[in-house]
Parts: sequence; structure tokens; C-alpha cells
Amino acid sequence: MLRYLTFLIFMVLCSSMQAQAPAVYKDLNEKTKDEANKEFRFLAYFYNHMVNTNVYPTSDFLKGQVVGRLYGPNTSTTSDENRPVYFEQRILPFFLYSPKLFDGKATLRASFEIDFTWGDGSYGSGGNAGSAISADQVNLQTQNIEIELKPAKYWTINLGLQRMYDTPYDTYGTFFDKMLNTGGRLNLWGTDGVGITVRRQADYSIFKASYFQLYENEIQTNDDVQLFELQYLRRVSHKLNIGSSIHYVRDRGNGQGGPSILGQGLNSSLASFNGAYRFPFSAVPYKSDIAWLGLSAGYNEDYMMDRIFGTAYVKYNLGSVSLQEGDDWKEGPSISGLAANLRAGYRHGQTINDLIWLDAMYTTGDQNGVVDNNYSGVMTGNTWGTPGALHVSHGGYLLFPHANVVNRYIAAVTDISNMGYGISSLHVNASKDIIPNKFNAKIGFASALSNATPNGGGTYIGTEANVKLAYQLGVFMSVEFHAANLWLGDFYDSRIVNGGETGVRPVNPYTAFVSFKWLMF
Repeated sequence: MLRYLTFLIFMVLCSSMQAQAPAVYKDLNEKTKDEANKEFRFLAYFYNHMVNTNVYPTSDFLKGQVVGRLYGPNTSTTSDENRPVYFEQRILPFFLYSPKLFDGKATLRASFEIDFTWGDGSYGSGGNAGSAISADQVNLQTQNIEIELKPAKYWTINLGLQRMYDTPYDTYGTFFDKMLNTGGRLNLWGTDGVGITVRRQADYSIFKASYFQLYENEIQTNDDVQLFELQYLRRVSHKLNIGSSIHYVRDRGNGQGGPSILGQGLNSSLASFNGAYRFPFSAVPYKSDIAWLGLSAGYNEDYMMDRIFGTAYVKYNLGSVSLQEGDDWKEGPSISGLAANLRAGYRHGQTINDLIWLDAMYTTGDQNGVVDNNYSGVMTGNTWGTPGALHVSHGGYLLFPHANVVNRYIAAVTDISNMGYGISSLHVNASKDIIPNKFNAKIGFASALSNATPNGGGTYIGTEANVKLAYQLGVFMSVEFHAANLWLGDFYDSRIVNGGETGVRPVNPYTAFVSFKWLMF
């Protein structure tokens, strides 16, 4: 279920290539040159970590994999007494085939993953398990299988199961940290999907048009969920880019489909699990048409053209819903929300790890849901996928989710809508290469308010402090230490958000882990 998150860690490691020493560049260039002459190429990403935390699920059915909002329907909670310690592991193999017959104009890509918690199961089938004694688990999961065609100069066509990101950049030819910090930053759409993408990427502009089939359901009926996308980016100068985007979802699925028994769509349990707003339609059939209109800007996106850098976006979310009443359809609630984000900072040293930056997020909230026949919060891909949208490049760990995960993706706010209440948040981070390109240290702080108040609670969500130490053992091989603590606010006095406890605020969550990463090729 978390297969697309693997690209977060994998491509972040790739991005560190810019900060390697010249000798590493030489070795890497020679290696890349040799690989480019081969029709078949293979690379893999290995990730392992040991975690100590007080966050865990209480349900026996959710021991292996937990996704979604802390204290939500996934039964996750915190404790002063229970402090789990466990190991998790992931391997991501990537296969590329570019036959010389097509002179690089046709490429097949396939990527998979095998995840497990040490000692979790054996002699079975299914993903995210298979490391108990004797192992022998059938657990290979498919991420992407797609064909890339280059029919003409500047033009690229991707066909099949591919990365579905709200960025105009080439999702297979751009460092992931750049995609995380430009366009929509994967905050609205950040997962995998099956469809077709056409892109024209010239020197000073990028145009992208996409169609994705989110759910087919029954092929003989009009019960599909589809996503249409248009994006355009223009380079105004060497430092400044501006962009615009339109995303449109045509949802006729009535909540059918989706992972497991959760369903998908506006009225699904999936939305609640992911921390999005769940529309109270029960089992009433609905039709919805939802759009996102966006503007974005980026200044010095790669950090090296100037000391100052920054990106920003504004997304207006609008839509309409119709509900079935007998044989007729009546007008349901309208959708009108706004999301805005600003990331800005200063590079104080010689490497791209010598940074001071802030990350501010704002989304409108709705105090009374659809009682007034209007939802004034925002929606994201988390209504249809699990998760289908990400906000992980802020520098935090617990207030919003982070990318170093395998089977457990939990945070206080896992969707920027914050259950429909909206969010006002600020992250402040400082990073320094103590030994250039070798040993890095980072500290961070974050705080957030809800823009609407849940019954029985307040608006203060909490404040987080975190630290990271990373040592580069070799080319694309590192060992890291991470730790974070979140002090919960009066937002969690509400039974609606704290897991159903009356008058009891949950224990403050913490996490600490040591990780080993290696990108091999």
C-alpha cells in the first residue's frame, strides 16, 4: 500500500549526487556511461531501520501495516507504558529495457518492492510480510510497469502504470527532491496510477497532459473514477519559473472499489483512514465533478544559482455533487476550498545541505461539514488512494508524515485538509554539513493550528522538535539517526480526533530510529 513512498527515499538519495565530490562524479559518470550502452539495466534500493516509538495500533488486524491519521480509524494510539522496538526492511528493484533497435526512443520500465517487519510472517502470500523463520513468503508488489516513447524532439509519452505526481517535471528524469518542492509538491496527487501522459519539455517551457483511470469497477456500467490533468511551466529567467495546472476528477464510482473493505471516494472509510474529510452520504449513490485550479512559482529551485531559494503554490478546489433520490438526482453539496504553500530559505554554505528554510501551509477549513450544503475545505488524492497525496518534504516527522517509512505511515495530520478542519502550519529547519558531503546534522521545529474547531476541543494541534544526523559511508550508502517529539495541543481534547476518549488528551508521541540506506546499480 505504501509502494509509491519508496520513490521518496530512493530519489532523495539520487538527489545527493549533486553534492558528491568530483572524484565521485568521475566514477559515477564512467559507471553511467557503461550502463547507457546496455539494453538492459538494473538498479535497486535497500532500506533498513530500527525504530523505538510509543506509536502503535491497538487492533490485532493492523499489526503488520498501518496507514493514516494518528488516533484515527486505523486504531493507532500512544502510550507511556508501551514503547515498541522493531526492525523494518525494504528492497526496491528497478528494471529498464531500451533496445538498441529503437535508438533510445522506447524504454520499458518496471519496478517492484518487497517490504517486511523482521519476524512478521512466513509460508504465506501477500505484501508487506515474510521475514519470520523459514520465510518462503510470496510478497512481490508491483509499483510501475510502463512504456516510455520519444516520438519527436522534446516530446515524451508514458503509457501504463506510472508515477501520478502533481508536478510538471519528467517524473522519471528529475531528482525527487525537486518534484517534492515544486508544482503541487505531491500534496494533492502523489502516488501511482494507470493511464497515459504526454509531455513536451523544451528549454524554456514544459507542457503536460495526462489521463488516469483511477477505478474501473464494472466495465459494463458508468461507474468509473477518472483523473484528467493539464500542467504548464514557463521559465521566466534562469532563476524564476512560473506554472499553472488543472486537475479534474470525474467520480461515478459511488464509493465502490478501493483497498480492502474501505472503499474509495467521498463517502468512504478510506477518507477517514487517510485523515481526509468523509462526506456523510452513507450508502446513497452520488455523482461528483471536482477540479483543482493552481498557480505555482519557483525561484532558484536547485539552490545553486543564488543563496536564496523558494517555491510557492495556490490551489483552488471546486466541485459539485449530485445525490440519488429514488429514480431522480438532486443537487448535493458544493465544494469550494483553498490550499496555499510557501517554502523559502537561504543556503549558507558550500553544499546543498547547508540550508536554513521554512515551510508554511494553509488550507481552508469547514466548521460544520456539509450541513449548509457546502464543503469549504480542500480535497486531495487521499480520498481515492491510500495514501494518494503526500506532504513529506517539510522536514518534520510526527506533525506531518515523513518519507522514511516501510509499513507504518502515521502522523497527526496525514492529509492537508486535516479532516476538513483546515490547517495553518509552520516548519523551520536548519541543516549543516559538518564534514562537507560526508557528515550532516539537521534540527527542526514545527507547529500547527486547525482553522476550524472540533466539538470539545481547541484549535492548537501541537508543536514538534526533531533532529537528524547522517553519515555518508560511500557513494549512495549512508547511515542516519532521526528523533522527534510532538507535544499535543487542545485540538486533541476532542473525542472526534483523539480516538473517542472523553476529557483525556493522548500521550505525546515520539519516534527515534537508526536507518541504513544503499542505492546500488
